[in-house]
Amino acid sequence: MSSDVVRGRFSWTLLVPLAALVGLVATWGRKPGDLVLALVALLLIGAVLAAVHHAEVVAHRVGEPFGSLVLAVAVTIIEVALIVTLMVTATGQETAGLARDTVFAAVMISVNGIVGLSLVVGALRHQFAVFNPEGAGSALATVVTLATLTLVVPTFTTSASGPEFTSGQLTFAAVASLALYGMFVFTQTVRHRDFFLPVEAGGSLPDEDDDGHADPPSGPQALTSLALLLGALVAVVGLAKVESPAIESAVAAVGFPHAVVGVVIALLVLLPESIAAVRAAARQHVQISLNLAYGSAMASIGLTIPTIAVASIWLDGPLELGLGTTEMVLLLLSVIVAVLTVVPGRAKPLAGGIHLAILASFIYFTIAP
Repeated sequence: MSSDVVRGRFSWTLLVPLAALVGLVATWGRKPGDLVLALVALLLIGAVLAAVHHAEVVAHRVGEPFGSLVLAVAVTIIEVALIVTLMVTATGQETAGLARDTVFAAVMISVNGIVGLSLVVGALRHQFAVFNPEGAGSALATVVTLATLTLVVPTFTTSASGPEFTSGQLTFAAVASLALYGMFVFTQTVRHRDFFLPVEAGGSLPDEDDDGHADPPSGPQALTSLALLLGALVAVVGLAKVESPAIESAVAAVGFPHAVVGVVIALLVLLPESIAAVRAAARQHVQISLNLAYGSAMASIGLTIPTIAVASIWLDGPLELGLGTTEMVLLLLSVIVAVLTVVPGRAKPLAGGIHLAILASFIYFTIAP
């Protein structure tokens, strides 16, 4: 990669996150007008694109699967902070199902939306989307276990009224979630790292020393990109929150349920991972796409539930975690289809289309319950 190209890319990917952070500081806690909201939307899109670029720089430096893990965990930590902030600022019934709705939306978007798009793009460009079934299967099994334990079981427990955990049950779920997530990260990054690497090398990257390998960025470049990645992600989540009143007004204007707001915000927050996953699939790195998708779903549950468990010590009001019947049916359908997709180790465009159909069903039945 030439120095001119590096400087060109660095220029806009430096300025956009900084501008987005400035915009976030200027608009946070205020009620901006339509013109400012339009500018905020442009900054939000720019921050998403910058986050994808810096995530790829960091991933190139640390290698897979660490690269996809960095992006998934970074987005989720900021998302969790946003959830806690909303729960602190809102009161009563407004916050009762906030964590559940946000986590479930993130799971459905990741497991069906990101996976579906990646499979379609990968299979259309390379005939089949090829990945490692052992790695993808391990990730999927962890996601399914976490989702069932934290989102399904509360609907059927009897110690507390409604779809809620008691304090003891919530503590158990939080500890189990952290333990499962920690075990998976150890498996992914240490014990069986090779299961989560791309099956085939796709795409072409610059190789200035002709050693047959892409040249990674230097340490200072990677650290700079890591800092800018975190800044861009903070801007993405924060600006999505700034835009949320406008989204709420638009949703109310067309008569949609309030739960649609959570889905829209989740879509915005997961945009960096979605774009990064699709770009990886286009380069025939579908395993990286699945690492991002399942890693995002896993981190959303494995980090949110423990954080909410701690926050519930000082937060008042009920905490509803259990899903309704329709949501559980869609989750079960997602699990069955995901298992059938993962087991062969390769997928046709049809598999991706089925996942996207499930995501469309989730969004439709959220709009028209």
